[in-house]
Amino acid sequence: MSVKRIVSFLPSATELLYEFGVQDMLYGVTHECKHPPDATSKLKVIRSAIKSNELTSKEIDAITCQLLKDDKDIFILDEKNLKDANPDLIISQETCEVCAAYTNHVNNAIEILEKRPTVVSMNPHNLHEIIDSVRKVGKILEKESKAKEITDSLENRIQNIQKRSTNKKPKVLAIEWIDPFFTAGHWIPEMIEIAGGINMISKVGEHSRRLNFQEIKQAEPDIIIMMPCGFDTSRVILEYNITLKENHDWNSLKAVKNKQVFAVDANSFFSKPSIRTIDGLEILAKIIQPKIFQDLKIEENTYSHI
Repeated sequence: MSVKRIVSFLPSATELLYEFGVQDMLYGVTHECKHPPDATSKLKVIRSAIKSNELTSKEIDAITCQLLKDDKDIFILDEKNLKDANPDLIISQETCEVCAAYTNHVNNAIEILEKRPTVVSMNPHNLHEIIDSVRKVGKILEKESKAKEITDSLENRIQNIQKRSTNKKPKVLAIEWIDPFFTAGHWIPEMIEIAGGINMISKVGEHSRRLNFQEIKQAEPDIIIMMPCGFDTSRVILEYNITLKENHDWNSLKAVKNKQVFAVDANSFFSKPSIRTIDGLEILAKIIQPKIFQDLKIEENTYSHI
């Protein structure tokens, strides 16, 4: 197919399109498409119904649940901007209706547009499927050689982590939401295992779910990694200090007592099925096996002790 005008309903797809060097064909993005920085200059076709920057974790969860209960949209389609973008290709997802624009937005878009665009859905649940989505998009863009270059690099970085594994593996719990607690699902359990940890509670490919404190206590994790969906490191620490810092039960956990609780930049490296999850894998390796991976170079401010 000949692609000339693209709309991305998915931040990870936006990142990938820039990696392919086709950003001049990108005419519409979402409010969450912030990487690379140039993406923020693109026309916004999706915005959030929730002002998450002004709310706590508990408030965001309450509003999200109410919207879902009332069968209302969490994300809002900008009809004018979509028509102006006039895409012949829309890239969307069906992985999570809370994290990004979902199937109903695609259906609405098709009804709004005069010319029916091709729709490609990216639905990865593990690292293999994330890498495979690069090949899929590369084929559509007729950039198979660039796709191979990208995927070869990603696979080499994964193998570099895997081959340095150790028999001494700590128990690791990743938490995707603080109030209420949610497990970190999809690709996160696999990333923890590759990075040299024993993943606790959640399983590879499973959706995130609510988690009670008793489950955390029974799991007895050696390391706890806080990665609330969509939050950067500083926001994670802020939420942690508000919600858990003075919590007696929480402070009784082994990982907390041993100062083995970490905040990570979830929005950039963990929440989205993007090629930057491989950066996230390297961040986890530094946290879980610090001695083995002390020479591994990663971006600054991507994680922090809490």
